[in-house]
Amino acid sequence: MPIYEYYCYDCRRKVSLFFRTITDASNASPVCPQCQGQRLRRLVSRVARLRSEDERLEALADPSTFAGLDEEDPRALGRLMRQMSNELGEEIDDPEFNEVIDRLESGQSPEEIEKAMPSLAEDGGGDLGDYDF
Repeated sequence: MPIYEYYCYDCRRKVSLFFRTITDASNASPVCPQCQGQRLRRLVSRVARLRSEDERLEALADPSTFAGLDEEDPRALGRLMRQMSNELGEEIDDPEFNEVIDRLESGQSPEEIEKAMPSLAEDGGGDLGDYDF
């Protein structure tokens, strides 16, 4: 059941149209649901695929995930942590953890982050070396 995106030249909006089959979409003359205009241009849409939790965890275990990872590069560590969070499909709700990822992605070293965020050690977290990145 495809959903196609169009740009309407009449109302200047991006709209989504649902079709029961690809054949219906190919044969249809699309009409804007906002203004009923018929001057629409089909857009290239992002493709999404639902994955099971097992598939997401398997993707994390794939050795290619770590290919080219430079453990000395804080940006690479931050990207990996963000990718792992995204693969799990869950937003990390811990503001402190998100700040650590943001700081790593900006290029701050773990040592600099520890100095700037002494509460990490106070909360029993020890130092950043204690985290499994």
